[in-house]
Amino acid sequence: MTADRTGTSGGGSARGDTTAVPGERHRRALVRAGVALLLTLVLPLAGCAQAEVPQPFGPEQATGTLSAETLAALDAALADGMALAGASGAIAGVWVPWAGRWLASPGTLGTRADPETGRAVGGGALTTDMGFRIGTQTTAMTCTVLLRLAEEQRVGLDDPVSTYLTRQPGIEGITLRQLCQHTSGLGQPELDAQFVSNPTRRWPALELVSAGLGTARVGPPGRLWSRSDAGVQLLGMALAEATGQDWADLYQRYLFDPLGLRETSYPDARELAVPGPHPHGWTAAVDGAGRADCARMLDVTRLSPSVAGVAGGVVSTLADLKTWSQALAAGTLLQPDTVNEQWATVAQGGKPFWQRQGLGAEQLGPMRGAGGEIPGYLSASLTDPETGLTVVVMVNDSSAGADFALDLAMRLAAIATQAATADGQVAPRLALPWTADDAAAMMRVNAACPAGTVENPMVPAG
Repeated sequence: MTADRTGTSGGGSARGDTTAVPGERHRRALVRAGVALLLTLVLPLAGCAQAEVPQPFGPEQATGTLSAETLAALDAALADGMALAGASGAIAGVWVPWAGRWLASPGTLGTRADPETGRAVGGGALTTDMGFRIGTQTTAMTCTVLLRLAEEQRVGLDDPVSTYLTRQPGIEGITLRQLCQHTSGLGQPELDAQFVSNPTRRWPALELVSAGLGTARVGPPGRLWSRSDAGVQLLGMALAEATGQDWADLYQRYLFDPLGLRETSYPDARELAVPGPHPHGWTAAVDGAGRADCARMLDVTRLSPSVAGVAGGVVSTLADLKTWSQALAAGTLLQPDTVNEQWATVAQGGKPFWQRQGLGAEQLGPMRGAGGEIPGYLSASLTDPETGLTVVVMVNDSSAGADFALDLAMRLAAIATQAATADGQVAPRLALPWTADDAAAMMRVNAACPAGTVENPMVPAG
């Protein structure tokens, strides 16, 4: 395992300490007010949409080392996550402002299949600065671009999609907001088998949207929550039409440049390789019923980002996702009223009452973020905007799906809340509505192809 267990003097985007003494609370309130004033002066200036947000935001990250007990628990949880995912490697980071940080990259790149088990092995060690596809975590970025455009009055959150896509049938009554909140009523087409069997094929956004429009609706627009990546693709088409800009430029202008995300990109559909050093991405083949076939593991590293587009096509790194997760949770890029719009949540049918859907991302108790999936990679990012606790994790096998990655992130977060307080720091009152054991149990429920479940040779993809 490659791990960095030292503290860091850099900062996260934490918003404060709920148990600070009155004088400390007052000082931090002034810090927050100063940051907010600075952002209102910098971000909205005409012609300055790419101005970089000053770093760091909020209180300083504690220096020093997490306790041996916490380190052991984090290492064990990540190792368990790798095994349950059937992954050859993982990259993870936990930042605890009152205690320290933990970075880890156990396992191997997974450049070949073991001839006996078919599982990914070999290729050397991972490092924490490697890139990977973040999958459907991209949706939160896409919806934040929508919110930035709404602030500029270029679009309205409750504009009908048909305002911008005047010739597209089947979208009557659907608004831009509903596409981000997954309340449009659109379905989720079952295309995973096609994606993983032919990963290098280019998928036009309209084809994916048409598949979603042709799937049975879950209800009328605005009535029920149901995830629809096709709906996010429809949003992407509408905003491209509204702005006359492509999405690589929109992400760069409104997100990547302001946050200094220099290792984050939105590759073109023709760019099949993950930029820079990266682990290989693996997944199980999918049978005709949409189930993972654990006997047929596929290397889908070379993949067209068009399989996910603006719902899941971004590539990033651990460090950049930390910055993004903190900015998303704290609303760093948005005005206060717009932050409230993003986090006006709706219930997710079948999920716990404390897990709710905002615009592009989820509220899980006090934490905000999302799980991400795309063939080859699972990831998740969570941040508590009040304390700054942040978790980012990736495994290089997507068979288990985004909920598994979110479960793993929740498990790491629960462990981190128990970290011993560093000298000179005050531990906040941070209560999560789940325990590490709860999250571990859900990981086992959602695991699709745990290591050791099959012993069959790998079948090459596409």
